[in-house]
Amino acid sequence: MGIELPESAPARLVDYLGLLSHWNRAFNLTAIRDIDEMVSKHLLDSLSVLPYIGEGLILDVGSGAGLPGIPLAIAKPENHFVLIDSNGKKTRFLTQAKIALGLENIEVVNQRVEGYTPVKDDRRIYFDAVIARAYASSREIIINTAHLHKPETRILIMQGKLDESIDVPGYVLKQSHTLNIYGLDAERHLLEIQKT
Repeated sequence: MGIELPESAPARLVDYLGLLSHWNRAFNLTAIRDIDEMVSKHLLDSLSVLPYIGEGLILDVGSGAGLPGIPLAIAKPENHFVLIDSNGKKTRFLTQAKIALGLENIEVVNQRVEGYTPVKDDRRIYFDAVIARAYASSREIIINTAHLHKPETRILIMQGKLDESIDVPGYVLKQSHTLNIYGLDAERHLLEIQKT
């Protein structure tokens, strides 16, 4: 797939899949049970957006089992990732994965994104990019995270079947990308959206 990873990344990605497979038996984090399927449908799917992530502070909305946030955090240790999900058992898994994998560049938040207003040193925090995979419609993602956008924030929405409709005033589709994922025979796309 032409992706360059840090030297430590492959072993950490394998460890992440091991954790996911183990926790999945008890907590039903993902419908996919087969480890080989997890490689293409979870790991490689998440890593396929790596060229579009950019730098800075990234919000993974509806992170679930940490997809795409954890693979991206492993692949881009210089970035900081906030993984937010309202499901307590999923955020418990994310916290355990953060500890087990030694991922100092992620923060786990157990909250609905609509009510999430991060502050640091009495200043509101806005994200450089917001990414969502299988979370909601493009419209819902934009509206639910609008209070976290600055003018330069890129909203990155991963999709199966391509749907370029935005229908949110003040936002425009900048580009759409077809994602080619090794071992996955299914349509995958990425929308890049920004404030106008």
